[in-house]
Amino acid sequence: MSSELPESALPPPTGANESTSGPSRRAVIATSAAVGGVLVAGATVLAGSEEATAVGAAPSSRLSLTVNGTRRTVTVDNRTSLLDLLREHFGLTGSKKGCNAGACGACTVLVDGHRVNSCLTLAVRLQGAEVTTIEGLSEGDRLHPLQQAFIDQDAFQCGYCTPGQIVSGVGCMEEGHTGSAEEIREWMSGNICRCGCYVKIVRAVEQTAGRS
Repeated sequence: MSSELPESALPPPTGANESTSGPSRRAVIATSAAVGGVLVAGATVLAGSEEATAVGAAPSSRLSLTVNGTRRTVTVDNRTSLLDLLREHFGLTGSKKGCNAGACGACTVLVDGHRVNSCLTLAVRLQGAEVTTIEGLSEGDRLHPLQQAFIDQDAFQCGYCTPGQIVSGVGCMEEGHTGSAEEIREWMSGNICRCGCYVKIVRAVEQTAGRS
């Protein structure tokens, strides 16, 4: 039996312009693909390393402000909200994180006497500011009059929104928006109570403002 292969099984003859001693076209393509893969992989690793470095080196600032009468100095990531500064850095957890989008008012605090949603306020913008939270309204064991009024009027149920409601009520009184129940409701409309205690909340503000 002959050991010779039929012509159809043999590779095509080498072209006139192709050197028989050099690498084949298939080898060149394979080598190029391998080198390209290595370069792409290297670029990906480098990009990932640069991204990790950028994340690890987030810009930060040194911040000094007064919180509930106490001067505080801290270095924070520039992206830190006032709410996270109060809760995570200072341990003042009275201000609640509800929607974290400025829609519910559970995080309301006073900044230089004005009501703000602390979840939307960047801490680094408050250099030298004076911040008052629910913890800063009472004097020792003596409750703020509005805190006492919330108890008297039973103006809360689950209590989650209560700190923001009280701080907002204090701000509302300081701003002079307590001329009527309708005015109180209008100026405190940014504070949501999912338990529906609005009538009693308004009564508490009225009591404190000296209207009852």
